[in-house]
Amino acid sequence: MSFFKRWSGSRIAPAVRLELRRSQYRAFLQQVPLLYAVLIVNTVTVAITHFGVAPVYLSVYAPALLCLFCIGRVAVWLHSRRRMLSDEALARRLRTMVWMIAGIGTAFVAWALSLYPYGDAYARSHVAFYMAMTVIGCIFCLMHMRFAALLLTTIVIVPFALFFASTHNPVLVAIAVNVLLVAVVMVLILLIYYRDFRNLVESQIQLRAKHAETQRLSDDNFRLANLDALTGLPNRRRFFADLDQHLVPLQGQARAPGSLAIGVVDLDGFKRINDLYGHAFGDRVLIETGRRFAAQVTPQLSVARIGGDEFGLIVVGATAYRQLLDLGDRLCGAIERPYALPEGSARLSTSIGFANFPEAGETTTQLVERAYYALHFAQSHRRGGTVIFSPEHETQIRHLSRIEECLRRADYEREISLHFQPIYDTALREIMAFEALARWTSPELGVVAPSVFVPVAERCDLIHALTEVLLRKALDAARNWPEVVRISFNLSARDLTSPGALDRVIRTTLASSVAPHRIDFEITETALIQDFGQARTALDALKKLGARISLDDFGTGFSSLNSVHRLPIDKVKVDGSFIAGIDREPTARAIVKSIVELCQNLGMTCVIEGVETRAQADALRELGATVMQGHLFGKPVAANQVFDTYVREPMRRVSRTSSSR
Repeated sequence: MSFFKRWSGSRIAPAVRLELRRSQYRAFLQQVPLLYAVLIVNTVTVAITHFGVAPVYLSVYAPALLCLFCIGRVAVWLHSRRRMLSDEALARRLRTMVWMIAGIGTAFVAWALSLYPYGDAYARSHVAFYMAMTVIGCIFCLMHMRFAALLLTTIVIVPFALFFASTHNPVLVAIAVNVLLVAVVMVLILLIYYRDFRNLVESQIQLRAKHAETQRLSDDNFRLANLDALTGLPNRRRFFADLDQHLVPLQGQARAPGSLAIGVVDLDGFKRINDLYGHAFGDRVLIETGRRFAAQVTPQLSVARIGGDEFGLIVVGATAYRQLLDLGDRLCGAIERPYALPEGSARLSTSIGFANFPEAGETTTQLVERAYYALHFAQSHRRGGTVIFSPEHETQIRHLSRIEECLRRADYEREISLHFQPIYDTALREIMAFEALARWTSPELGVVAPSVFVPVAERCDLIHALTEVLLRKALDAARNWPEVVRISFNLSARDLTSPGALDRVIRTTLASSVAPHRIDFEITETALIQDFGQARTALDALKKLGARISLDDFGTGFSSLNSVHRLPIDKVKVDGSFIAGIDREPTARAIVKSIVELCQNLGMTCVIEGVETRAQADALRELGATVMQGHLFGKPVAANQVFDTYVREPMRRVSRTSSSR
């Protein structure tokens, strides 16, 4: 058995041995017809030359049985050549083949040598020729099965050489010697061929192993390229690939309303968490958010991280209006649960915008744009809720697109103007500053409110040019005012986060004849949230210039106390939404009182916006507020009217209003 294992290749590596067996088996199956054809043809020719010379059982019956056996083996080959064998069955089949070949070789040798005594010298020479040629042909057919070929060579050649050498016939002895030498050469060729065959199998195994490893690395790279490293969710690239994959079959068929929707999710307040607790804490919040979203994934819903704190949704099937709202409520509820982390706890809300195919759009770009529009609408009107893109939103988009188109073609110098509203100090009974308010009169659209065109300008990157023109016009107007009157100018979030835009603001300021200390730059908390670090750098630069910083819409953002504590703020403007019921609502009074006291403790000026009635002004003075802005103290007027309205006859109406108490 050890000899068989050695020569059958069982001592080589298991993987190589298994593949070698399969390769041997496949190669042998291809040679089976040729092997048995050689045996049958050669046997029939020898039987014919000995017919009538040798006994019938040797010239007819024995070769007939041997040929029928060969034909039977061919039939078995035809039946089993396409069968898949297990590893164990394959090993058994090969062992059976080896011993069967040994048996067949023994039978044919015995039959051939039994014919030798019959016939003349030619017939005897034919027997020798038959044995020599047959064994050579069989060796060629068994080149891939080394052990079987060597075993067959031994079974045939050794008896052949001994038998014909024992005849003492010089011709037959010479034939025996020649055949023996040829057999030795054949064996050497066999060994070399088998070595190359095995090396080829091993190289193929190694090549497949390398290919498998390459494929594994490729799959890993593909997986990593399509997964977000932080949350483990699919990333932006995978999101858009999956979206395209879902859209292609739908675009090629009849419309299928309600079959696909995409959503965009934004974590409201996440930037505040990053600013307050640091990015490491923010990353842990995102990891937990990803885990919560992953728990909501179903065959109909996939979730991907497509931005810093933005996630994309692909909803297949159940995309009816009510179903999307229910899904949005479920996702919002999952995110709004408190985040209990080792470093502390946090809470977030979530705004979601959905866009349905094909109502909202038929392409990836259209659906994504509509989903983002619905998200921004949710953040503006129902923060922490879900909005589904609707035809009304489409109308708004078209309107805003027309505004953008007109704004791009606008002549800022001619179409953009400024109005100024006074900021009044009720204690000193004098104007302390004017706030510059942008106005746009389009030749095509007419008067467009700043609440409409300023966001459009920010979105399409026109805000920087607009700011530069407005600031220059504001400073030109302010140079004619008394030195004690300041100019308050609003900066966009994009102005603060763009170093190039900030440089233009500084250059415009220095180029004017207005001293920087007379300028208040107003910023909103939204600007701070977008990029707190860059915003702080920008404010420090403006402070070094000599200007003062005012925090506008205080109390409506997400980082009020953090902004006041960490930024160089000189003035806080309380949003007018707190003032409407100040004279009758205790809660509003308490909030405003707290802000006024905070400013007093920090040495900041507190400006109250939106003061419309004397009752409101009286209530605010009782709370300690003295600096106010609103229609009670003066409406915005054009630049060429400021001097006559408020400077030449300084606030007679306001003074009478203040003294009437």
